[in-house]
Amino acid sequence: MKTEADKLLEKNEQLNHLELKKVVSHVQRNKDGWSLNTVMLEGYKVPFKYRRKQQYKSLKGARVNVTYYPQVEIVAGLEFEVMKVVRIRVG
Repeated sequence: MKTEADKLLEKNEQLNHLELKKVVSHVQRNKDGWSLNTVMLEGYKVPFKYRRKQQYKSLKGARVNVTYYPQVEIVAGLEFEVMKVVRIRVG
């Protein structure tokens, strides 16, 4: 039986999936009625970003399963690689 993550990965080749990664940092901030979340995972130097309608409990120290795709953001004319999270689950 296929998991939800497996089904998503089959539909889109650019998606990636990580299992049971430890959250080192979790920051939430509000913008335009959305809660913007940035998560840093152990062993990765790239931020994983997602948004929710409401604030979420801190994920710092938790193990998570993340489905994401790479993206480039331009800030002040500089390109930064970020990971746009499609699905995150506490594992």
